[in-house]
Amino acid sequence: MKKFTVASSIFLVLVFIRLLQGEPVMDQKYNQLTSAEEYVIIKKGTERPFTGELLKNKAKGTYICRRCDKPLYRSEDKFESGCGWPSFDDEIPGAVKRIPDPDGHRVEIVCNNCGGHLGHVFEGEGFTSKNTRHCVNSVSMKFIPAEDNSAVAPVLQRAIFAGGCFWGVEHLMQQVDGVKSAVSGYIGGTVDNPGYKLVCTGTTGHFEAVETSFDPAKTSFDHLARLFFEIHDFSQEDGQGPDIGPQYRSAVFYIDDQQKAESEKIIEELKQKGHKVATLLIAASKFWPAEDYHQDYYQKNGKAPYCHRRRKIF
Repeated sequence: MKKFTVASSIFLVLVFIRLLQGEPVMDQKYNQLTSAEEYVIIKKGTERPFTGELLKNKAKGTYICRRCDKPLYRSEDKFESGCGWPSFDDEIPGAVKRIPDPDGHRVEIVCNNCGGHLGHVFEGEGFTSKNTRHCVNSVSMKFIPAEDNSAVAPVLQRAIFAGGCFWGVEHLMQQVDGVKSAVSGYIGGTVDNPGYKLVCTGTTGHFEAVETSFDPAKTSFDHLARLFFEIHDFSQEDGQGPDIGPQYRSAVFYIDDQQKAESEKIIEELKQKGHKVATLLIAASKFWPAEDYHQDYYQKNGKAPYCHRRRKIF
């Protein structure tokens, strides 16, 4: 067995630190940064308020990570908060990672791809209907105008489905070409940041659900919704298979009126085929990702879904 050298020990320590900071361990080719950019993005500094070049930008387009060029925010989610830094009330799905700040009060946000520091996120301030403010350093981002589509990756869309235990729904959604991520979590309840044990009491109003992020150029909401109805028993009212309780009910949490209309069309089609449909249509609210051990459950455990399987209906 090889002995650890001082150099190898230092390497392992650095790897551990990068993991704690949300940075990837594998080397990637990133854009070269100036000293000012490195101070914010790598060393987690803060640019002076009201000095950022993107603060007053109102053009249509996409804000991408200055370090790795991954899309972070859409222009339509940007708003004026008066705080001195660019503010957004939503992020591109899967683009931003939240990390509890060492100060014990704030929540840091970093690029989910490269771990570069963006700023902090705040909730409950009432600036917009989403009640969320991503306070982002201008220096952490680059802006790509809407007409320059070649410089930015496709903007993903979201779809949220609840069909019993989220393990199986997540697993089968992940198999669809065009689905970039499927995240198990909770939605529709009255308690912020709920945990699994609390949701299982059936008293919070939450559903176990899966939030999918998909490339509309490769798949569609209609395709995912039809798959959703084919992988669970949409006629069951009190749960799903052996999982009984309000948190296991069937529901589509629609993001916009188009998703609602498409869901209504599919449900009517099912009824015309003679099916009973207990699936609820509910406007999407705050989605809370579940604990890490629930994510990619079947991949981690090498098992297959016990109450979800696809049956051809359409």
